Parts: sequence; structure tokens; C-alpha cells
Amino acid sequence: MIARRRFLASAAALAAVGVLPRTARAAAALRVGMIPDAGATQISIDQKKPLRDYLAAKLGRDVDLVIPTNYNATVEALGNGSLDFAYLGGLTYVKAHAQYGVVPLVQRTSDREFHSLFITQSAAPINSLKDIRGKKFAFGDINSTSGHLMPFYAMMQAGIDPDKDLSYRYTGNHPATAKAVESGAVDAGAIDESVYRAMLDGGQLDKSKVRVFFTTPPFLDYVWVARKEAGAADRNAFAGAFLSLRTPGDAAVLEILRGTSFVRANDAEYDLLRTIATKLKLL
Repeated sequence: MIARRRFLASAAALAAVGVLPRTARAAAALRVGMIPDAGATQISIDQKKPLRDYLAAKLGRDVDLVIPTNYNATVEALGNGSLDFAYLGGLTYVKAHAQYGVVPLVQRTSDREFHSLFITQSAAPINSLKDIRGKKFAFGDINSTSGHLMPFYAMMQAGIDPDKDLSYRYTGNHPATAKAVESGAVDAGAIDESVYRAMLDGGQLDKSKVRVFFTTPPFLDYVWVARKEAGAADRNAFAGAFLSLRTPGDAAVLEILRGTSFVRANDAEYDLLRTIATKLKLL
């Protein structure tokens, strides 16, 4: 009886901070995480309600949608079991796979040929990568593929060493980078192409004030994953929910996901990102 009371007391304490042991929450809702690529706020979670409801209906279980405070927190949550599935960027996936053996499931068709966009103010005298030498620059999160890894690599390929040739900072997410460029707080920045277009279409960014001056070559990016311990049936059901998405019936969900269709993901295809991340000492 005493041991049981201690267990219950411990479980209650852990539940209060949202890290209930897996054995104590076996019948609880599936916890699905998303890296804060578009900002981590309660509003952004509320806006994703159609996605949460869709997954719950397809999986036949309650779903808790979670946006951790940063990219690393999403990885750690997969590792400690407080997330069952998650949406990761390419670099974040490579790290999570190496550390915790997460399993890649599906990705948008657009993720197979993704791009980073370099943006600046409309009237700025910046028209190529060589023009950013000596300028103030904004990356997103340090663990972002499209907001840091691939832009950094593109600069190096162009003969620019960001550590020596720029004054740069990390904004933490793509929208913050876009707003820093728009306001003139920095001269230029690198951003996820889908976030940039969504901000322009949604009026969060003034298209008269910003423009793209360089687009990277295509690379593999975002992917939905399962924690290593997730069962095969759960993995297949989760993947199937995304593979079943169709327009126009699922347009609201696809808009949230900034995609049009999904395909199966393959770990081996991330080898190039692993090589670049290792070369830049980010892995």
C-alpha cells in the first residue's frame, strides 16, 4: 500500500509538469509534437485544431498536439517518451535518429526538393550571396535545416565564411527572421520557402518591403517520425493518415501542413544532410 501511494504521488508530480511515465499513461492520448518552425505559441496550437481533429478521427484515439519551445526540446521529448510522434526538420531528424533511433514515416512531396530562401529589403543593394559580406544577417534556429544548415552551407560554397564575413544572429524561428529583415533590424536572412510564402499570402509580411535574392539548390527536409518504441501498427496508422490526405476534402489540414500530398520517408536519403552537418560540426 505504501509503495502504491508513493507511485501515485510520483506520477501526480510528473503529470503536473507534463512528463508522465509511459506505463502510467498507456491509455492517454497520443502526443504529437511539431518543431516551432512557425513560432511556438498557444495561438499557433489553436490554429492547428483541424489537424488534431483529423488525426484523432483517423487514429481512433484522442490526440494532444504539442509545440515544444525549441527544436532540441522536441528531440528530447521523443527520446524520453513524452512524445509519440513528431514533425522534424531534416537536421533535427538526423540528430534525433542518431541519439534516439526515431523512425522516419512520411514527408510532403515538396520536402523531397526543398529550398531555403535568402531575403532582404526591397531597396537593399543586395542581389547575390557575395553582396552580404560585411552585412548583418539572421538565421532561424541553430538546429533548423532551411533556416541555418543549408544557408550556412550555401554561403561556404560561395566563398563566404559566416563566422568571419558576417555579423549574424539566431532569431529562433522563420517568422522572426522574416520580420527582422522586413523591419531592417538585419540586412538579410535565410528562411523556409513554405513559411515565407505563407506569410506573404496571409498578410503577415509586407511583400512591398521584402524580396528573395537567392534560392538554394534543392535538398531533403521535413519529416514526420515515430519514437523508437512506437509499435508497427501505430506507425502504419499514423503514416496512413497523412498518405490519405486529399484535396479538396482535406484542404484545411493540408493548408496547416503547408503541403499538397505526402509520401513515405527513407532514412538513407538523409545521408547528404548528415555529411554536411558533420562537416559544419553541427552533428
